[in-house]
Amino acid sequence: MDPFRADRLLAIVALTFLGVGCVYVLWPFMSSLAWAAILASTCWPLLRWLDRLLGGRRVLASSLVTALITLVVLGPVTAVAFGLAENVAQLGRGINNLVDSGLPDAPAWLRELPLIGQSLFEYWQRLAHDGKRLMAELSKLADPAQKLALTTGRLVGKGVIDIALSVFLAFFLFLHGESLAVRLRVALSRLAGPRASYLIEITQGTVNGVIYGILGTALAQGVLAAIGFLIAGVPAAMLLGVVTFFFSVVPVGPPLVWGGAAIWLFQQGELAWAVFVAAWGFFLVSTVDNVIKPFIISRGSRLPFAVVLLGVLGGVLAFGVIGVFLGPTLLALGYRLLSEWTTSAAPDQAV
Repeated sequence: MDPFRADRLLAIVALTFLGVGCVYVLWPFMSSLAWAAILASTCWPLLRWLDRLLGGRRVLASSLVTALITLVVLGPVTAVAFGLAENVAQLGRGINNLVDSGLPDAPAWLRELPLIGQSLFEYWQRLAHDGKRLMAELSKLADPAQKLALTTGRLVGKGVIDIALSVFLAFFLFLHGESLAVRLRVALSRLAGPRASYLIEITQGTVNGVIYGILGTALAQGVLAAIGFLIAGVPAAMLLGVVTFFFSVVPVGPPLVWGGAAIWLFQQGELAWAVFVAAWGFFLVSTVDNVIKPFIISRGSRLPFAVVLLGVLGGVLAFGVIGVFLGPTLLALGYRLLSEWTTSAAPDQAV
């Protein structure tokens, strides 16, 4: 064999093993790295503005942007983690009360439910005011409930760590963003040729559209809903805020949450607080969805609803809590790039 060809073959094999080794080492942090890159790309205009305002002090500007990201992204996730812990404690106290006194009498309206109402009413009445019998029934659910609680706790804890790591990595991307961008353009130019710049513009527009238009408004709706629930004294306000965040990707999703909370307050005899929650949801939470979201998305990229919904659900299953942000962004980006690739020809100006 020609020595030159043998050397090239050995070099290719060595580089392949090196690349596989690097990917293997970084694989546990891939989701955090991807989200850090998305954060850096999205917040880059703000960083440039602060950098000019502070006279080129890049470290200070990067620190300020990182602190803002921590407040906006990591803060709500951490608050949700503590809120879930508090709700679990409240659930434990409620179970202790049930053990002592048992369930109250079944409500009369339960009997009026079609098909299963009478059976549910009789089953409830057998457990009413009998804590021991109730605990015997609940013990059948103890193992599944314990496994669910442990899984949820690990999922939330891992999500907080992943997001914290991504914010930490974003700080270094802010510091060295220009040099990394140049290397990325060179690499894409060698792979995609003259379409590299056009593909980068599509990527940046899609990422900004998803972050600002979908995830940003969803986060705003969740935070606003949680604040309203806290003011009105609705139990598990933080958890309901998270539910509002997830439901915001579904048409008329948030009204199901704040509307249900208002109905619950009305049934509890809290008419004033029920009206407050309904008004808060209609004039604040829904305004974000009906006014702000269409305006922001129109400046980015329009995406099918199914892409966003599958991105959120699949992202959670694949990456955990951080998948709420990462999943729809990656899926939307893949959708846009696939659309461009299958288009007959790109605009001549972009090429």
